[in-house]
Amino acid sequence: MRKVLFALSVIGLSAGCIVAYLSGITQPPVPPAFSPATNPYPKGIYANGIIESDQPSGENINIYPEVSGTVKQILVAEGQVVKKGQVLLVIDDSIERATVEQIESQAQAAFTTLQELKAQPRKETLDVSEAQVIAAQAALKTAQDSYDKQLAADSLDPKSVSKDALDSARNAVATAKANLDVASKQRDLTKAGAWIYDINNQEKTYNALYKSYLSASALLSKYTLRAPGDGKVLAISPIAGSYVSGQGTYDTYTQGMTPVMVLGAPPAQLSVRCYVDEILVPRLPDPSKMKAQMSVRGSDVKLALQFVRMQPFVSPKIELSDQRLERVDVRVLPVIFRIEKSRDVNLYPGQLVDVYISE
Repeated sequence: MRKVLFALSVIGLSAGCIVAYLSGITQPPVPPAFSPATNPYPKGIYANGIIESDQPSGENINIYPEVSGTVKQILVAEGQVVKKGQVLLVIDDSIERATVEQIESQAQAAFTTLQELKAQPRKETLDVSEAQVIAAQAALKTAQDSYDKQLAADSLDPKSVSKDALDSARNAVATAKANLDVASKQRDLTKAGAWIYDINNQEKTYNALYKSYLSASALLSKYTLRAPGDGKVLAISPIAGSYVSGQGTYDTYTQGMTPVMVLGAPPAQLSVRCYVDEILVPRLPDPSKMKAQMSVRGSDVKLALQFVRMQPFVSPKIELSDQRLERVDVRVLPVIFRIEKSRDVNLYPGQLVDVYISE
């Protein structure tokens, strides 16, 4: 029994020595995955930056519809290069299209009525008026001949014609003359054509309907979103069947309204918008002498930047993690640089970078 206990003690002591030896071994430190951003200049100014497409002014192009409705069709994909005027998205326009067709029909009817007024007198109508005048003239001649005969008979023998018959013949002549006068004036009215005031009124009615048609057509065109210029589709928020409005579309992740689409410049053109703290603004060098270097976070990539312009307006800083809501009590000056892009580096609009600026 003593031998067993002695053996176990020796084994335990040996195991303890081995564990103590292994614990005392110092492991070499793990090298960092990438080197942190360092200031490459003796007196460089640090600024946060965000990559965006290279625009003559402003940032990426946020597209909002001018009308509300359900998305009917999306004709582009994220990452696709588009040309100016290319259709990007179509909103359901069934109601507005029917309205346009209705107003167009009303305008066409008004124009047809205007043409009808201007085309007067119609030959067939004028022929009828001429025939009525000829008929009235014949009726007058018949009445006049009858009256003349009765008047001649009365002059030969007053007892051959009654006074009542003579008066009736005289009245028939007067009535025939009046009918001829009416027929002649009706012919002259027909020959004169439409009244100028009727033509002017109909012309104004047509113009009003035509302008309503143009207005409705212009509104109808708003249901089709087109690319405002050449560029690349950076983001598409809605899907077919979702609702969009002038405020954009609802984002279930941020629980806010976002642009329907975001377009950037062609893929080869990128820039960096830096936000320089107002405390460091006096230290900014002259733009003609300004140099800058960008560090891509999560890598050892460092790229030279080319100064483009300043946005000469110091404004409250917007936290780049949430440009819609988060603000801090800091004011910054935006400075825009163009990236001298390398083919071996993957860069995307919206990516955060570290920038150092110096002379």
